[in-house]
Amino acid sequence: MKNTPLLILLLCCTTLSFAGGRLVNYEVNGEAYEGYYVSPSNSQGLVLLLHDWDGLTDYEIKRSEMLAELGYSVFAADLFGKGVRPTEVKDKRQHTGELYKDRAKMRALMTGALKTARDLGAAAGSTLAMGYCFGGAAALELARSGADMKGFVSFHGGLTTPEGQNYDATKAKVMVYHGTADTVITMDDFAGLAKELEQSGVAHEMVTYSGAPHAFTVFGSERYQQVADEKSWNSFTNFLAQTFGD
Repeated sequence: MKNTPLLILLLCCTTLSFAGGRLVNYEVNGEAYEGYYVSPSNSQGLVLLLHDWDGLTDYEIKRSEMLAELGYSVFAADLFGKGVRPTEVKDKRQHTGELYKDRAKMRALMTGALKTARDLGAAAGSTLAMGYCFGGAAALELARSGADMKGFVSFHGGLTTPEGQNYDATKAKVMVYHGTADTVITMDDFAGLAKELEQSGVAHEMVTYSGAPHAFTVFGSERYQQVADEKSWNSFTNFLAQTFGD
């Protein structure tokens, strides 16, 4: 695997754009990105939120605001680049595929987003990573990297471990929320990850929801399943309270 590129970061905050939060322009290795940052006055910890294959959209901003209302700072990272918000499936596959092929870059982008959040004043020692779909796979990539964080959470994310990687360096608990009816990420993938985590001695909880398809948390979509969404969100927020309360 390639060495992680040197991070070159330039931070520039935009004006207030949403209730309580703001878009943030930043650079990683000379390329422009646009994330979203929101923080309550008395933050209990930082959540690094990683987007699905649509890029950073209103969905991630909504989830960020929901977490801020519970008392957490959130930095929703941009892993595709400023203004890159694909709408066609072929373009979504292209952008995610490029990062799946270049894991060093994927890790550098998440490290860069985290550095940006800390430059904005987010707590350096209390951080958890979570993501949806592609973002869930990215959160697990961060876990395998040995990142010093308090937890790693995947909602209907990719669960396959790339060749040559494992979870031996993972430093915190892994939470996985998955739909039993997911035909994109199968139950065989789910079981395979459970075995890997157990073999590596990583604390984990993995939950499946009956009838829930891939992307079951996405509001307003044909795949949205309210019961699975609400149950997984309640479990996740309980995990946050326990993790940051330690």
